[in-house]
Amino acid sequence: MLERTLRVNSLYDFYQSLLTDKQREYMKLYYFDDLSLAEISEHTKVSRQAVYDTLKRTEKILETYEDNLSLCEKYEQRLAIIQEVEESYGDPNKIKELVSKLKDLG
Repeated sequence: MLERTLRVNSLYDFYQSLLTDKQREYMKLYYFDDLSLAEISEHTKVSRQAVYDTLKRTEKILETYEDNLSLCEKYEQRLAIIQEVEESYGDPNKIKELVSKLKDLG
C-alpha cells in the first residue's frame, strides 16, 4: 500500500496540471491530507462511491500519462545517473557542483 501511495504521489507531482480541478481536489484530500473516502464524500457533498470512482479513474489517467510521456521514469533515471557520477568520478568537488546544477534544472 505504501509503495502504491508513493507511486501515485510521484505521478501526481509530474502530471497534476493535466488533471481537472475536481480530480486534483480529491487526490489532495485523499493522498496528502489523508482523509477517508467518507470524509471526502462529506466534504464535497457527493457519494462515497463517486469519490472512489473518481480517485480510481484519476490514478489510471496518471498511469496513462506516464505510459505516454515517461517523465517520472526519466527523472528517476537521471537521478540514478547523477548518483553514479557522484560515486565514480575523479574530482568529487567538481562533480558535486555539476550535479547540483543538474538538480537545479529540474
